[in-house]
Amino acid sequence: MCGIAGALLLHDPPEAFERRLRVMTDVLTHRGPDQQGVFVGKNGGLGSRRLVVIDPDGGEQPISDESGRVHLVYNGEVYNFQEIRTELSGKGHSFRSRCDSEVVLRAYLSYGESFLEKLNGMFALAILDERGASPFLLLARDRIGIKPLYYAPGKERLLFASELSALLSYDPSLGKEIDPVALDQYLAHEFVPAPRTHHPGIRQLDPGHLLKFRSGDELRSTR
Repeated sequence: MCGIAGALLLHDPPEAFERRLRVMTDVLTHRGPDQQGVFVGKNGGLGSRRLVVIDPDGGEQPISDESGRVHLVYNGEVYNFQEIRTELSGKGHSFRSRCDSEVVLRAYLSYGESFLEKLNGMFALAILDERGASPFLLLARDRIGIKPLYYAPGKERLLFASELSALLSYDPSLGKEIDPVALDQYLAHEFVPAPRTHHPGIRQLDPGHLLKFRSGDELRSTR
């Protein structure tokens, strides 16, 4: 079990945002006590708390490509990552680690948004792509929804995290309202189905979905 968090946003100064992002990742320490990592770019950043399972020395997160413009945080396991790694090696990719997170990143670099079709596993992930003039954030979740992923959308930002508590540590106002429909669902079923949560300003990413957010654009979710 690991924990991920981050944001794409326009107006927070990088220094202030980094402090708040570190608080978000600290809240997730119980999910990943072995390693902490943070990346902050011009328009957002990613944070990770990692429980080390594969490649303790080479699997630090966030992980970036050679250009330093595409970044990934990842929680989960891709069962067929060795097969994908072999396929990507045949396409000219070289690898710096033995970790499945690097395979996921390079699959995205090779196949674009269709990379999810290659992945067989349980995962929640975020990719911050800073190539081009307008950075964007991709969020994705496994087909069954084993690994959790929550997000808080806004006109000029998108926050995400593995747990509600991390989002509330960044913006406590997100917890001020209760969604009455979600409360009714919880009382009836003892859980809240995606995409709702207890709070109207926070959503769950649906299982098997990819969400894309570019500052100033509408959210786009695809299955």
